[in-house]
Amino acid sequence: MIITLSSLFVEEGYVLALYILILLCFLIPSAPSCDIIMSMAKYLRLCYQYFFDNLVTVLLLPTFAVALFKVLCLTSDELGALYSLVDSVDAFYVVLYSFALIFLATIYFMSRSRPVYLVDFVCFKPPAELRFSTEKFMKHSSLMLDFDPSNVEFQRKILERSGLGEDTALPPAQHAVPYAPSMTASRDEAELVLFSLVDSLFKKTKIKPRDIDILVVNCSLFSPTPSLSAMIVNRYKMRSDVRSYNLSGMGCSAGLISIDLARDELQVHQSAYALVLTTEIISEHWYTGNDRSKLVANCLFRMGGAAVLLTNKRREGWRAKYELLHLVRTHKGADDTSYHCVFQEEDEVGKAGILLSKDLMAIAGGALKANITTIGPLVLPLSEQILFFLSVAGRKLINPKWRPYVPDFTKAFEYFCIHAGGRAVIEELARNLRLSEEQVEASRMTLHRFGNTSSSSPWYELGYVEAKGKMRRGDRVWQIGLGSGFKCNSAVWRCLRAVPKDDHSAWADCIGKYPVPVTPV
Repeated sequence: MIITLSSLFVEEGYVLALYILILLCFLIPSAPSCDIIMSMAKYLRLCYQYFFDNLVTVLLLPTFAVALFKVLCLTSDELGALYSLVDSVDAFYVVLYSFALIFLATIYFMSRSRPVYLVDFVCFKPPAELRFSTEKFMKHSSLMLDFDPSNVEFQRKILERSGLGEDTALPPAQHAVPYAPSMTASRDEAELVLFSLVDSLFKKTKIKPRDIDILVVNCSLFSPTPSLSAMIVNRYKMRSDVRSYNLSGMGCSAGLISIDLARDELQVHQSAYALVLTTEIISEHWYTGNDRSKLVANCLFRMGGAAVLLTNKRREGWRAKYELLHLVRTHKGADDTSYHCVFQEEDEVGKAGILLSKDLMAIAGGALKANITTIGPLVLPLSEQILFFLSVAGRKLINPKWRPYVPDFTKAFEYFCIHAGGRAVIEELARNLRLSEEQVEASRMTLHRFGNTSSSSPWYELGYVEAKGKMRRGDRVWQIGLGSGFKCNSAVWRCLRAVPKDDHSAWADCIGKYPVPVTPV
């Protein structure tokens, strides 16, 4: 039937004219300017982009228009013949086809993945008394007898170039002189961060502890027994059948791994709430040796955490902020250099610390490129995908020295939340993705205000965008997490409603002064 209709439309000569009309409607008005000043290359690229981004409409609209036109042009005799044809169909086949249609529709709706909504989230705001200025940092470093004076100066230079501001915070253990790490201090820090997060989230969402069906907690360095997830269950007297998980040792990308785990659980269990807690407890992990590759972590990592409430309940869609569209994980651990670039180990005198390799930036860029090859086809418009494919094919088949085409991800996302691991990390990823200063503003300002909060940094960045009052319905957000292993994880969210400013957010008392200029290196 489709072939017959198509041939009929071609014979009448309507299709070509309508295709030209649709192309003109989509291409000409959409171009920002068609005057002679615009270069031909730029205009042709714009036409190409709009054509492929609206390909389905361009192909189908003329066909439906011609079909409607032909029906309206039918004579009374032709309409009578069409009615007789329909009336002659056996009722048995009508019932059979109806049941088949209902069966297929049922299979489709039952096999659809459940939506994953982000109802709300909160970020930890450290108390003012825990703020650790550069001056205080240098004073404490100089008081530690184990530090070589030259390494104290080395840390000063790192801090000056790090992009951290004067309001970042460290836990009470780092404020004590002399520094005395202990498991008790780590537990106290965990309770301070996690309990305040959960209290704030429950108050904000009006959810009770016994409503939680799934609990996921991630903390890379501190993994006590009982676990941190057990600590939460005990504190809030959660149900005995709550499905709890505790992830450790997975680095700064673990926040999105926790979201992935919660998503998988929500695909299995109907009408459920999932609570995700992401933090890094650093009370016991202040390096006191003289290995410079381990001293860098002291200068970057700061206190922080985030709590996220997810659900698959469709009735929560009206108040949920975001819907999870995609989550892609890339693991480069098979490569020895990638595996060792962020490594917890002891130095020559037995003092443990986190080694940050000089190859870290290059490895992070490579992991991001590998992640892009997976997430790109899921989010990029067709025009960008074709250009990317042609670039890859050209380098493989024609000239390997061709400059690779970097897709324009600003056509897929309105906001970018890049892990605020350090100034160099942000700049490397911005260079790889060809992002402007405005597009990495949330990452830079998060690093300035809160420091490297490890796995929770993408949530501080999302909170920054919300605090600025920029988030609108339909906006798409790309969260990028990087961590030891080496791992690069991506989450794509779509905003479901305009998000108002929150007077109680971690950014509420300081958002007015941001963005601040970052001193060039």
